Amino acid sequence: MHIADGILSAPVLAGGFGGTAVLAAVTMRKMNLEEIPKISVMSAVFFVVNLIHVPIGPTSVHLIMNGLVGVILGPRAFAAIMLGVLLQAFLFGFGGVTVIGVNCIMLGGGALIAYFVWQLRHRFPHGSRLEVIFGALAGATGVFVSGLILALALYTSGEAYWATAGYALAAHVPVMIIEAIVVGACVTFLKKTRPDILWGHVQKV
Repeated sequence: MHIADGILSAPVLAGGFGGTAVLAAVTMRKMNLEEIPKISVMSAVFFVVNLIHVPIGPTSVHLIMNGLVGVILGPRAFAAIMLGVLLQAFLFGFGGVTVIGVNCIMLGGGALIAYFVWQLRHRFPHGSRLEVIFGALAGATGVFVSGLILALALYTSGEAYWATAGYALAAHVPVMIIEAIVVGACVTFLKKTRPDILWGHVQKV
């Protein structure tokens, strides 16, 4: 899902860096040193799953797992995604240096919206499958929001990319379904083994 160098217009690139700076400042505020190992692990998960690309027509898709990062890290998910995007750009040349800001917003923004979806479970009466359902919704939402931002960035960069924008969004529908299943399964497993890892977990007394 990473956007490459040389595609987006200068205003979009500038907006990406500006938005990333604001989101990083807000979501990393009052971060404790004890949080860094957990953030690092989830950043590694995001980094590894992004390496598996499946070409589909003029674009390619890969697992993103920003929804899972949002479910586990909450607002700190943006820091984990940003670290992963930076390492991917400088170590493997994914995307490029000029689009780091846009890619952080695209992938990290999806993780933050997934976190908000995950938090909605607290508004409903507790049920045995509630967390699994909202985990799956968070997984799908993370991909959908990132795909939407990708399509919007391409659309605003010129008429030449309008068709690609629609195709890129449609190509991620299967990824949405897969990640909904995977994140739902991960939440089920963590709920049984280490529920405290899930963001916003409330210990029953």
